[in-house]
Amino acid sequence: MRYLDPKNDLTFKRIFGEHPHLCKSFLNSMLPLEPDALIEELEYLSPELVPEITVLKRTIVDVRCRDQKGRQFIVEMQMYWTESFKNRVVFNASKAYVKQLDNAKEYKLLQPVYALSLVNETFEPQLADYYHHFKIVNHAHPEKQIEGLEFVFVELPKFKAANLRDKRMQVLWLKFLTEIEDGTSQIPDELLHEALISEAVHILESGSYSKEQLEHYDQYWDSIRAERSAFLDAEERGRVEGLEQGRVEGLEKGRVEGLEKGRIEGIEKGRIEGIEKGRVEGLEIGLAKGEKQGIQKGLYLSALLMLNNKIAVEQVAQILSLPEQAVHQLLELYQKYGSAAENHLNEME
Repeated sequence: MRYLDPKNDLTFKRIFGEHPHLCKSFLNSMLPLEPDALIEELEYLSPELVPEITVLKRTIVDVRCRDQKGRQFIVEMQMYWTESFKNRVVFNASKAYVKQLDNAKEYKLLQPVYALSLVNETFEPQLADYYHHFKIVNHAHPEKQIEGLEFVFVELPKFKAANLRDKRMQVLWLKFLTEIEDGTSQIPDELLHEALISEAVHILESGSYSKEQLEHYDQYWDSIRAERSAFLDAEERGRVEGLEQGRVEGLEKGRVEGLEKGRIEGIEKGRIEGIEKGRVEGLEIGLAKGEKQGIQKGLYLSALLMLNNKIAVEQVAQILSLPEQAVHQLLELYQKYGSAAENHLNEME
């Protein structure tokens, strides 16, 4: 006996969209419902809530239903994960919640909406858990919450049945979804020993489907492969374009930063070289000036000595190549200070 994969659009909707007692069992086992708040009866609703995702037109299989209390349940099978699917789930559940309200109802009469998303890929690789329950809670006091919307995401590839006694029906339903694939011929005994699961298994028998239905079944897998390929191609194209854009932007940024750094370093280097050059030139000028002043002072001292020996001003100026005016000033210093005149050379103009 050949069995079909329960995750296919055809089989999933036949099992959970046409058999409310099977869907009820599945939801009661998968959702975080209190024992006194389990689903007793179900009625199906139109699944059309939101437009299809542009790239992923055929990867989502969904079933919508409502129980005897008016609570709504949205069951979705997602063949592979994208971030847009998460946004779709939130939008889908929110829209179902809002659509309950009309002019004849009050807000307090709104019933909760539960979104159960089964994902055939791992989307939280850092977490070991396969079961993720989200609800609106007070961040500081998680025990305080706002009723209305709850979300459950199940990563099917992470599921491993450890103990059948722990959440037995949840484990069996997940084994049903993960261990039966297209072409499976042997079914685990524990699935056949549970009446509801066994009934779902028999629905998967390929002989119970018409030729047209089996063609639809195969076409679904073809569309999944095509859309996965298109999505991966778009992802790769985006990655390549992103790398190229990053390279160009990186080069431009590097060029600008390089120019700026060069400008700053050039200014700094110029400043340092300017200071150094100024220091050297200053020393050279200082030395030259000092040398000149030293020579001049020596001439003045020689002039004072000659004046002390009664040599005429004109002769002193001629011998030492000094201006006569300077020699006259030196004579005045000698006449004023005597032999101490050399200590007052700074009075020379």
